[in-house]
Amino acid sequence: MILSMKRWFWPLLTLFCSVAQAAPVQPPDELVRAVTENVLTAVRTDKDIQNGNSQKTLALVNTKVLPAFNFERMTGLALGRDWNKATPAQKKQLAELFRDLLVRTYSNALSQYRDQTVRYKPFAMKAGDTDALVRTEIIKPGSRAIQLDYSLGLESKGWKIYDVVVAGVSLVTNYRDTFREEVSKGGIDGLIKSLSDKIKKLDEKRK
Repeated sequence: MILSMKRWFWPLLTLFCSVAQAAPVQPPDELVRAVTENVLTAVRTDKDIQNGNSQKTLALVNTKVLPAFNFERMTGLALGRDWNKATPAQKKQLAELFRDLLVRTYSNALSQYRDQTVRYKPFAMKAGDTDALVRTEIIKPGSRAIQLDYSLGLESKGWKIYDVVVAGVSLVTNYRDTFREEVSKGGIDGLIKSLSDKIKKLDEKRK
């Protein structure tokens, strides 16, 4: 019985692995477009979000946006050389706090969305590239277009966003000076406390 099971089990396992490895990876430009359109469609059609329902907006960001980002890499880039001063536990906590801070910031921006549209610029990537830049523009009638670019890296589970550049300003580098100042004053634990306090203040404003 065991021998007969082995005869079909191993070929089946080999076939499964080969199919899994052959599964296509969603290109970076398609990932950005899919995430963007899913979020904007939800905002346009959900009256609660349009009326400022913070819980629904947070839920939307958590389900539609977070899976596309690599927050550990983003946090490491934002901290720069100070990232190596943190223990593994501190790195995990910092990444979670930075994620929570950005989620709340992004949610606030969504609540201001009304009639903007997104223009996706031509995208090109060479075979074998593991880093990509997807360029877009936010268009609002009567206003100048805002450049919004996404930096992505190829990981084992597909492409992940690790930086967002708004009107030429990098999100991760924009936090670097603040993080460096907090670390110089109170070390990594001081930065953790500072991030926690900022998140609490944002949550209090929502109430």
